[in-house]
Amino acid sequence: MPSNPQIKIPATYMRGGTSKGVFFSLKDLPYEAQVPGAARDKLLLRVIGSPDPYGKQTDGMGGATSSTSKTVILSKSEQPDHDVDYLFGQVSIDKPFVDWSGNCGNLTAAVGSFAISNGLIAADRIPENGVAVVRIWQVNISKTIIAHVPITNGEVQETGDFELDGVTFPAAEVQVDFMDPADGDGAMFPTGNLVDELEVPGVGKLEATLINAGIPTIFVNADSIGYTGTELQEAINGDDKALAMFETIRAHGAVRMGLIQSVEEAAARQHTPKVAFVARPADYVASSGKPITTGDIDLLVRALSMGKLHHAMMGTAAVAIGTAAAIPGTLVNLAAGGGERTAVRFGHPSGTLRVGAEARQVDGEWTAIKASMSRSARVLMEGWVRIPGDSF
Repeated sequence: MPSNPQIKIPATYMRGGTSKGVFFSLKDLPYEAQVPGAARDKLLLRVIGSPDPYGKQTDGMGGATSSTSKTVILSKSEQPDHDVDYLFGQVSIDKPFVDWSGNCGNLTAAVGSFAISNGLIAADRIPENGVAVVRIWQVNISKTIIAHVPITNGEVQETGDFELDGVTFPAAEVQVDFMDPADGDGAMFPTGNLVDELEVPGVGKLEATLINAGIPTIFVNADSIGYTGTELQEAINGDDKALAMFETIRAHGAVRMGLIQSVEEAAARQHTPKVAFVARPADYVASSGKPITTGDIDLLVRALSMGKLHHAMMGTAAVAIGTAAAIPGTLVNLAAGGGERTAVRFGHPSGTLRVGAEARQVDGEWTAIKASMSRSARVLMEGWVRIPGDSF
């Protein structure tokens, strides 16, 4: 039987925030995959191990969750006053599909570290000791992100005592600033409303805040769909009826936001928008066993990614949460107690997260200025990833 040998491609497996992904330098990809298109998508699918009808990604680098089925391609920036171009691909687990429609906020924390360690940042921008400020151009959404990467003895510092709920071990803190985080070229509130009413089959009329900040996100109140906001993954991810309801909400919200023309198109756009539900603070026990009390948080948020309740919180969704919380009258703001605020701490399934945000009205429309949060990042493995030569 004829065989096609495997090829090897330089790659780095990294954790960023509460996600993991395979990172590549653009120049290291095979020539056919250095440009967008079918060859690139097929290559990344094979690297991650998709599509996998078993849902395990056993024959690839993916971890069979939305948080671990991710790829990143980096190159020296072609944008003025930026250091690195960052392209993110969310790989479907069970379908032959790579979604390029949005960013990954968690993996953003690892972009600066990879760029410094792989020679994509000018040497004069890296201090011997201190903090390197890496100016990232997020290619998917055409936005600027600033990463503050700690440096010790001229190298990226990865170890430290910063703890992040959803990540087992402490590491060095990386502050990430999302500048003008409204997603895409449209308005932050695409309908012009802080709260809309969605007519959702099987659910009925549902109040929702539809926002483009960090990533397009649909926020609904937990009690309007039969939840408390204290749920952990097992309460939802094993309930096919609940997952179908959330997907229906997501599809109808996407249409109202103008992201798709019909609900049928939602299946081909799995990464965006996200759907989340919010509630006022309540005591609960996080997935790690850590008790969370009402005094620890301003509100509760649970979010779904790629059709499943996320084990913690997507970084881009955290930007959406912080931005919406800063704007009086949104469902997120009201769940947090209402009024003006520049930061919010919310409870998620793995614990808590604080995100700061600045927003203001310009000519009657709300504009997001900046959202900031702290994450951490670490190289897990580096070398080459191997795939069959006929994969793409």
